[in-house]
Amino acid sequence: MSFEPLPELAPDFVPFATAALDFHRAINMPVAQVAAERTELDALHAHLIALYGLLDAHAARTTPVAAAEGDHLKACRVRLWQAADHLHAAFHAAPHPHTGRLPTRETCRARLPEGAPDLSVCRRHLATAARVRRDHTPADLRDPFTGLIRH
Repeated sequence: MSFEPLPELAPDFVPFATAALDFHRAINMPVAQVAAERTELDALHAHLIALYGLLDAHAARTTPVAAAEGDHLKACRVRLWQAADHLHAAFHAAPHPHTGRLPTRETCRARLPEGAPDLSVCRRHLATAARVRRDHTPADLRDPFTGLIRH
């Protein structure tokens, strides 16, 4: 049985993305205790959604040939979605950039859209949420991480 050689991979950009995040933290994070701004939360949300997509692709390719590794990647993917969901909620709880006002409890409970450009985070979140609901069970999404893996 002959195997076709794998194509040569493009340079790995993930280490550069990691270095950029470290650089961003070192330069842009204030020393004083200050609440995260909405633009920062939106950017972090976009980053986590991109990581979710990357892990989703790795899990889809890995699981058929390495079940234990694929299972770990799937668990990681779920945790990233949970983190993105919390970032989305933090975005809506953050003060408005122009007024500095915090959202009212009624607005938060009603989950009312706040209008453009703030809807970009919601649009991204809802598009990914549709994928997440298709790929994961509700039990997967609400299961607290215990550290116990079946492999």
